[in-house]
Amino acid sequence: MREGAVMEQVRVILWGLGAMGRGIAKALLRRSNMKIVGVLEVNEAWVGKTLSSVIGEGHCDIVVCNDPVSLLQQGAADLVLIATSSFLEVVRPQIEQAVRAGMNVITIAEEMAYPAAQHPEVAQELDALAKKHGVTVLGTGINPGFVLDALIIMLTGVCLDVQSIHAKRINDLSAFGPMVMRTQGVGTTPEQFAAGIADGTIVGHVGFPQSMAMIADALGWQLDEIVETKEPIISHVYRETPHVVVHPGMVAGCRHIAYGKCRGEVKLIMEHPQQVRPDLAGVETGDYIRITGTPSIDLHIKPEIPGGVGTIAMAVNMIPHVLAASPGLKTMRDLPLPVAMLAEVVK
Repeated sequence: MREGAVMEQVRVILWGLGAMGRGIAKALLRRSNMKIVGVLEVNEAWVGKTLSSVIGEGHCDIVVCNDPVSLLQQGAADLVLIATSSFLEVVRPQIEQAVRAGMNVITIAEEMAYPAAQHPEVAQELDALAKKHGVTVLGTGINPGFVLDALIIMLTGVCLDVQSIHAKRINDLSAFGPMVMRTQGVGTTPEQFAAGIADGTIVGHVGFPQSMAMIADALGWQLDEIVETKEPIISHVYRETPHVVVHPGMVAGCRHIAYGKCRGEVKLIMEHPQQVRPDLAGVETGDYIRITGTPSIDLHIKPEIPGGVGTIAMAVNMIPHVLAASPGLKTMRDLPLPVAMLAEVVK
């Protein structure tokens, strides 16, 4: 598709019907230039049902299946939107399967936002595979993908000099599903949280290395070390979301901080205390970016850009840019600025 051309109806296969996947499905169904032609999901309770019956919206009679081989056939779709996991090792085979079928890919897996940060060889292999099959692959989302990386990079565009960056995102996790709750340790006891951090089942925010590498590469900084700290946010009040219950004394989220160093000097600080229902604890949410330079910039967004809606929007709004891009593995640094693809509501 040519940049600036009128976009014809795009055929999309949606892979994953968690909280974000269902939200993406609803957003796509409201856009007349988007057509969902297939849905993949491992939850057997939903396999065999129509998409509309699962998400409770629209009139889409596409049947949910769990057979990628039969669905991912050459020419079956223009793009696959993957919302199955945060982690590269999980989504990589899914991405490769879609690419080999000649389909473009957008994934909200955090580690795919800038995979070269931790897996440079895998990034090179995915780039080569996408180019071989003439398609584009992008990892995006609200964070990483926008707030703590792409937005920061854009803000530095008005600076003549940048000495350091300190960014903080205080957000509400309530919109996310069970997988995010598990990786954040929400609903655990403090002892279970400590054990989860130790054995790697609780990881806090996924994406600090990706965001920091994206910024550092854009500015020409050479990060030689990233130091991270993770602490539980203990609730003193009862909290509840559709996916988790937190009693007083239990963990409501994770206070995760990362420090990016260049030659021993801290150049990047990122704080991301995430929790469910922060309002019940009197915590105000917000996104804060402090760039020390010439000139210095101090940006406050209050309340925070909602993580759930923001992730859904980024995945959907980047579809035209991915379809217009040259083949290969792309990041948010490589593509035009995201812009709202305004819906035409389908009755």
